[in-house]
Amino acid sequence: MLITDMKRVIEQVSRDKGIEFNILVKALEEALRSAAKKKFGNKIDIEIQYNDKTGELEVFQFKEVVEKVTEPDFQVNMKEGLKLDPECEIGDSLGTKMDTTTFGRIAAQSAKQVIIQKLKIAERNAIYKSFVERQGEIINGIVQRTTRNEIIVNLGQAEAVLPKREQIQGESYRRGDRIRAYIVKVLEESRGPQVVLSRTHPAFLINLFKTEVPEINEGIVSIVGAAREAGSRGKIAVSSSDPDIDPIGACVGVKGNRVQSVVQELKGEKIDIIPWHIDPAKFVCNALAPAEVSRVIIDEVNHSMEVVVPDEAQSIAIGRGGQNVRLASKLSGWNLDVKSLTDYDNSIKKGRDAIMELPAMNKILADILFKEGFFAVEDLAKVSAEELAEVAGIANEDASELIEQAKQALNNVGNEKEALEDIDPENNEDDTLEVTDSEEEASKDDESADIKDTDPIDESEADSDEEQIAE
Repeated sequence: MLITDMKRVIEQVSRDKGIEFNILVKALEEALRSAAKKKFGNKIDIEIQYNDKTGELEVFQFKEVVEKVTEPDFQVNMKEGLKLDPECEIGDSLGTKMDTTTFGRIAAQSAKQVIIQKLKIAERNAIYKSFVERQGEIINGIVQRTTRNEIIVNLGQAEAVLPKREQIQGESYRRGDRIRAYIVKVLEESRGPQVVLSRTHPAFLINLFKTEVPEINEGIVSIVGAAREAGSRGKIAVSSSDPDIDPIGACVGVKGNRVQSVVQELKGEKIDIIPWHIDPAKFVCNALAPAEVSRVIIDEVNHSMEVVVPDEAQSIAIGRGGQNVRLASKLSGWNLDVKSLTDYDNSIKKGRDAIMELPAMNKILADILFKEGFFAVEDLAKVSAEELAEVAGIANEDASELIEQAKQALNNVGNEKEALEDIDPENNEDDTLEVTDSEEEASKDDESADIKDTDPIDESEADSDEEQIAE
């Protein structure tokens, strides 16, 4: 069992397997303890110490000092005890160094199994620890095999899995292909660490820019946020701590070389680089570029914004299939509702007309309320009498009456809707409009036009917009 120059062997295994020196020593200590108990039984009292000077594991057996020895393997008489320790007494426990070569072949085999088991556990723990520390980074690997739902990637020390939901749509890989991905999480399992990768995570886009833009690693340029629809389009918001350095220009690079490297890695995904602004309204305007924004109405309570754009810019602001406004909403963290200027004016006019229909309302009071941001009956119904009285410069009693009238108007609208829903179509055949198939399809097309057919810009125009932003 003794190994010559054990210290050198332990150090070599520690380097090769990435396992701490002390963990290996403890594994060997447990193996020797297991071998001793295999040979002498569980009653044996031993202590194992690693001698750093000699590079050996020393095994000491402790025997009890007794007057009459009945179990020679675990007891020693007073005469022998005094040889070991002149000051010993009956009942003391004295330690003697054991010759581990006497443990026998079976005990040695048992020790070997313990060492192998402990090494496997220690190796798994070391691999898990190394990958946990790299969680949130980009890693390179080689495709080992592909299945219907995932790609298995060889990372050298361990295998990783790239689930289908984390793959960019349209990408395909074969065995032996190199792949870059973002480490989402690392799971500790009995068979070894399970590394989960992603190529669709917004952080993957951020980390790709970190590898391409030195200013980001230096802390001069910061990526404040990112939003993606993987494989199609992504947006990142950037800022600079140095007024002399343009964060967008730094990310784009000379002739677009930096951003193009990222685009190539993402298989042609278009990327909008947006200047971050501390004012959320201005930031949203930047995020909706290249669409021009006429007005932004902020609702702090619901954390939403109503964005008003010129009629001709509505389709650009919304984007194809609503993509532009969705990404802008994810990037800014605000719920966005894009309206055309005509629709906004019509809604304002409709709300003003509804306010004017209240019995206690007059034109002067309506103008005051309109300037204070009360654009609809709903706005009046939600405020307190004291607040309305202070804003409008009227008595509390008049404010309370006005609020009650606004609530009653809302109730009347609700009752009218319920009445229409309760109408039995079988008893009102003459009053029901008959919609032909062609008219129904046209109606569906009109309803979906605001969402689906909203981006008349082709890809070349989108690229030119991106270049303008970069410049």
